[in-house]
Amino acid sequence: MEISRRALLGASVLAGAAGPGLMRAGQRGAKGPTRLEVSRKRLLLRHTWTISRNSSDFKDNVLVRLERDGIVGWGEAAPNVRYNQSAEQTIAAIEKAKSVIEAGDWLHYVDLREQWERAISNQSCACAALDIAILDWVGRKLNVPLYRLFGLDESKVPVTTFSIGIDTPDVIKEKVKEARDFPVLKIKVGTENDAQIVAAVREATNRPLRVDANEGWRDKEQALKKIQWLQKMGVELIEQPLPAAMIEETAWLKERVDIPIIADEAVKGVGDIPKLAGAYDGINIKLMKAGGIQEAMRMIHVARALGLKIMLGCMIESSVAIAAAAHISPLVDYADLDGNLLISNDPFTGVGVKNGKLILNDQPGLGVSERPGS
Repeated sequence: MEISRRALLGASVLAGAAGPGLMRAGQRGAKGPTRLEVSRKRLLLRHTWTISRNSSDFKDNVLVRLERDGIVGWGEAAPNVRYNQSAEQTIAAIEKAKSVIEAGDWLHYVDLREQWERAISNQSCACAALDIAILDWVGRKLNVPLYRLFGLDESKVPVTTFSIGIDTPDVIKEKVKEARDFPVLKIKVGTENDAQIVAAVREATNRPLRVDANEGWRDKEQALKKIQWLQKMGVELIEQPLPAAMIEETAWLKERVDIPIIADEAVKGVGDIPKLAGAYDGINIKLMKAGGIQEAMRMIHVARALGLKIMLGCMIESSVAIAAAAHISPLVDYADLDGNLLISNDPFTGVGVKNGKLILNDQPGLGVSERPGS
C-alpha cells in the first residue's frame, strides 16, 4: 500500500502549526547567501561502550551547518557500522546533495526532502543530518521551537532511560551509581554473561530496568528462558532479543512472555512497520535509522495506527541530534535519549535533564548552541 507523506504528517503538523506566516514566507521564497558546511567530530565516550556486537571508545559523527539570511541551522549524522555506514560515506553522500540543498527553498522542506532523497541512496544518517539542519533553520527563521512548530506540549516530554553498557560486574555497579539521578535504567545484554550483568545491576539498585539484547540471542528457546528470568528481576521490556530477520521466531516469543518486546534493528523506516506488527509490541524509532524528523513522525503515526508502542531512541550523539529527537518525544511512550550524556566532549548545549526528565528550552529551532572552545 502506498503511503502518502503529506497524509501521514498532516497539514496541521507541516504548515498549520506555524500559522499563515509559514505559507507567506514560503510563497515569497526569499533567499540570502547560502552555505552548507560539513565536518567530522570525534565524540569521546566516558566509558568504553560495549554492546553485543562491538566495543567503542569514540564515535566519529558528522555535523552539518546550514546558513541563509544570516540564520544558521545545525544537523548531525551518527554513522553506524550495523547499517554499513561510516563518516567518510556520510560526508560523501551529503556532498552529493549539496547543490539540491543550496538551490532549494528550505521553508518547503517536505518537497525538498523528496529531492535530496533522490540524490542520496541508502544513507539514512546523511538524510537525518540534512533534515535536522533544515528544520532547525526553519524554526529559527520563524522564531519558534520545533515542538511548537509541530503543535506539541513540551510538558509531555517523557523521562529518558540511562544506558549501562556491557562490562564487568564491578564496573557495572559503578556505572549504576553514576546514574543515580535517572529513575529508569537501560541495560545492554546479549552475551553469555547476561545473568551476571543483571545481577550486578540488581545489587546496586532496585529501580525499574529495560533491557536491550541488540540481536544477541540467536535461539528462540534461549531467548524465552532469559526473558522469563528477566521478568522476575523487575525488567519492564526487552528490545530486539533475536536477529532482525527472525520475525516468525519473535512472534512465537511474543506469545509466551508477559513484557513488551520492542523492535530496534528490525525497523528502520515506515515501510518496515506493518510486517512487524504481529511479532512485536512496539518499535524503537531512531532519527539516524529513519533519516530524520520527518520520517520519524510518519513512523509514529503508522505505528499508532497499528496499535504499537513507541520508543524514541538514539545512537551515540551530541546534543544536536538528541535535541532533534526530544522535540518530538511528547508523541511517544518511552524515551532512550541519553547519547549526549555518554560522551565527555559534547560540542553543543541544548536539552537539559532533571531527575531523568528531558527539559526543552524555549529557544527557536532545536534550541542548541555551540559550546565555547569546542
